Amino acid sequence: MLRTLLPVLFVLLSCAAFGQNSFTIKGKAVSKEVNLPLESATIYITAAKDSTVIDYTISNKNGNFSISVKKLNQPFIVKVASLGYQTWEKEFPKLTSDIDMGEIFISDAVTTLGEVEIVSEAPPIRIKNDTLEFNASSFKVRPDSNVEALLKQLPGVEIDKDGKIKVNGKEVNEILVNGKSFFGKDGKVAIKNLPSEIVDKIQVSDTKTKEEKLSGDAASSDNKSINITIQEDKNKGLFGKFTGGYGTDKRYESSGLVNYFKDKQKISILASSNNINSVGFSMDEIFDAMGGGRNFYSNSNGSFGIDGMNFGGNEGITQSSMIGLNFADEWFKKLEPNGSYFYTNSKTDNDTRSRTENFLTSENGTNSSFITESSGTTRRTSDGHNFNLELEYKINPSLTLSVRPSLVKNNSESKNFSEQSSTNDLGLVNESTNSSKSNNASSTFGNELYLHKKFKRKGRNFGFTFNNTNKSNDKDNITNSETYFFQDPDRTEDIRRQRVYDDEKDNTYYTRIGYSEPITDSLSITIRGSYEWKDYDNTKSTFNQNASSGQYSEFNNLLSYGLMSKTRTFNPGASFNVRKSKYSGGMTLGTKVIRMENTSQYDGTTTHVDKNYVYPSANAWFNYRLSKSKSFYMYYNFDVQLPTAAQILPVADLTNPLFQISGNPDLNPTKNHSLHLNYNNYDYASKSGFYLYAGFNYYEQQIVFSRVFNPVDLINRADYQNINDTYNSYGGASWSKSIKREQHTFRFDIGANANYNLNKGLTNNALYEARGLGLSPQVRIAWDYGELLTIEPSYTYTWNKTNYENYSVSSSSNFTHNFKIQTTSHWPKHFVFGNDFGYTYNSNISDGYKKDFYLLNTSLGYNFMEDKLLLKVKVYDVLNQNQSAVRYINPESIEDIQNTVLKRYAMFSLTYKIEKFGGKKKEGNSFSF
Repeated sequence: MLRTLLPVLFVLLSCAAFGQNSFTIKGKAVSKEVNLPLESATIYITAAKDSTVIDYTISNKNGNFSISVKKLNQPFIVKVASLGYQTWEKEFPKLTSDIDMGEIFISDAVTTLGEVEIVSEAPPIRIKNDTLEFNASSFKVRPDSNVEALLKQLPGVEIDKDGKIKVNGKEVNEILVNGKSFFGKDGKVAIKNLPSEIVDKIQVSDTKTKEEKLSGDAASSDNKSINITIQEDKNKGLFGKFTGGYGTDKRYESSGLVNYFKDKQKISILASSNNINSVGFSMDEIFDAMGGGRNFYSNSNGSFGIDGMNFGGNEGITQSSMIGLNFADEWFKKLEPNGSYFYTNSKTDNDTRSRTENFLTSENGTNSSFITESSGTTRRTSDGHNFNLELEYKINPSLTLSVRPSLVKNNSESKNFSEQSSTNDLGLVNESTNSSKSNNASSTFGNELYLHKKFKRKGRNFGFTFNNTNKSNDKDNITNSETYFFQDPDRTEDIRRQRVYDDEKDNTYYTRIGYSEPITDSLSITIRGSYEWKDYDNTKSTFNQNASSGQYSEFNNLLSYGLMSKTRTFNPGASFNVRKSKYSGGMTLGTKVIRMENTSQYDGTTTHVDKNYVYPSANAWFNYRLSKSKSFYMYYNFDVQLPTAAQILPVADLTNPLFQISGNPDLNPTKNHSLHLNYNNYDYASKSGFYLYAGFNYYEQQIVFSRVFNPVDLINRADYQNINDTYNSYGGASWSKSIKREQHTFRFDIGANANYNLNKGLTNNALYEARGLGLSPQVRIAWDYGELLTIEPSYTYTWNKTNYENYSVSSSSNFTHNFKIQTTSHWPKHFVFGNDFGYTYNSNISDGYKKDFYLLNTSLGYNFMEDKLLLKVKVYDVLNQNQSAVRYINPESIEDIQNTVLKRYAMFSLTYKIEKFGGKKKEGNSFSF
């Protein structure tokens, strides 16, 4: 009992101590000239010695304000600012008791006294309705810093080692420049490449859909949006950078980004080419585009993404090139276009090997397993075009039309060779070789159209939506394979010389109308009706090679088929939305009426499988703001996913000699309930934040593979089955704090994630259960010594364990250690020295695969010619230990895979930046070659 009470007592004492060291500053803002209260005036507290923002708030409709601040033993200043008024301020020696400032009279902003003009000071932080606005000039960053460096200085803003941005614990999923996307709404290019000195304001608000923005509804998302506004005098000019370098082992990098801004017209062009598995453009002054350094754009496999669009890359070493264009303009007063275009090209070489231990359980309870080992090589080239456009036409003040078309086209060619063998307790069961050459051409055209009409009464709206997505994918594959069986008395080999044409088309059209009517100022109801129609068609034609002519002319019935599916969904529903100063929420209830028609043609037989479904549709969200920095968010959704044509039609796909899969006409849809909760709190006075989240996904019904292995050939013969009552749950917490002592700044980030899952499956007609538990604590620390030195160590421990019922093994577990440390030095003057060191250990990698490795990258740069040029030498994988051995654990197997990775190389580069605003060339320009 005592052990239980002690932690509780400690928490209570801690809370009491916190309360005793927290004091209230309150008052009332009043207009001096008219003697009326000032609503939404910004009240902020700064440290007297360096103007650091300690805390802030706004006044209510009666002009009253109150701030709870921890004890201060140093001088501080209370300032009151409001648009159109002078900034009022008062200094205090310390804060050791509550302060009641009474009425504070604020004078008009501009007062003419002869030739003297008094203008109000711009506050560092201002709250405008639901928008939190930071004045960029109030926060100090290094000269020539990018926007990312500026964001790191803002109170409540955190950027982790992976580049994920959070504001007051809430993730940022949209970054705009002057209200427009800049190479995608995720903002990766903007924050890394735009210089901080051109920024006027950083505006933070809740992320809204286009419908929510136009209607003025509260945001249903818990994410944040950042809008970067450009200074008026910097909104006309040319700036950018170019990068280039050459290194050992014929490694190279090159990139360029040029931006032309002229009022509302913005044109940006970027280009890059490299063979170091990277997108190739970054403002990072330490490692530039070096993959595995601090560039969070690219993955280790050479792929990279912008705004959900993925370019280049597979496992292995990739040579990639790209060119992109982004533009925003106002063609005439009511039409504002914004768009981007990318062309990408990549060439990937990869050698891979793997080892998979497969677990088997039969209906009679017999347990067994077998081992599959494989190796292979892949050579792949691809090129693609990606075009996005957004047009917003304000037909009149109450009627707006938004159109967002997009087009993606990709072509790829690949050559593959692989060898594989499987063994059981009796020895070798099968082995195979496969060589193939394939060409793939795919395209996706999509468009989102939204028409919004506002009526005179506030909150009364009409909306019309029409979306379409048209996909096509054409494959041409030539395969030569040989498979041999050693324990099957009825068959010894399967030899194939085939050409396969696989044509797939998937068209979706969706339309919805909705009408919103306000019931009160804070409560509204929306009636909606939607209709969706989907058409899917997949034709696979397989031809055997004619032995005499060498042509692929003999049609193979058993390896050819046609699948067609038509789905029509009608979904009427009603939404209720409430919006108060402290909370907002919404609930949508409806009914989905679904008609699904499926047809297959296989081996001379035509089969029809038609289904009718009626399901409820429901979702709800609730956001409660306890204070300006504390909030609680909840989201619930019920979802139904229909089986695909391949899953529900009785067609056997025998393309792979060792993996055969058939559809099941008796399948039912997947039904899923999902719930997400989170709570976050950021205290500006102590510069500390706490974030807590949890989620639960419950599957009433789920579609899974049912695998059956014949022990004499170990061919995986699978179909689809329904299982009931599975779930996955997750949760986590994190705490962060920043401490500044003169030249020293310390940042701490401590957190932990956990998950607990129940999975079910069918192997050899036996139902098993797998209960998995995962824990992952992590800690990150950073120390800044002024602008001269930064040291950032981090450590993550991951542990997973799965317990099985009715399975060949009772449990499995593994753990990993991951330690990293980054150092950056700007001493001596003009030099930049950076190091990234990482250590990874995996306890459960199989024999023959290295369990641990070290990765050290280093960079030394020198600025000269008034910092216009930066000469740099970088070394990747200094210890020459990089590897890609990874382990995948699932209820049915444990798989170890190793791919080709980049090894040690050195790179020499030159960087030059240029900035020219308002027609005048600025000192300290720079670019990269």
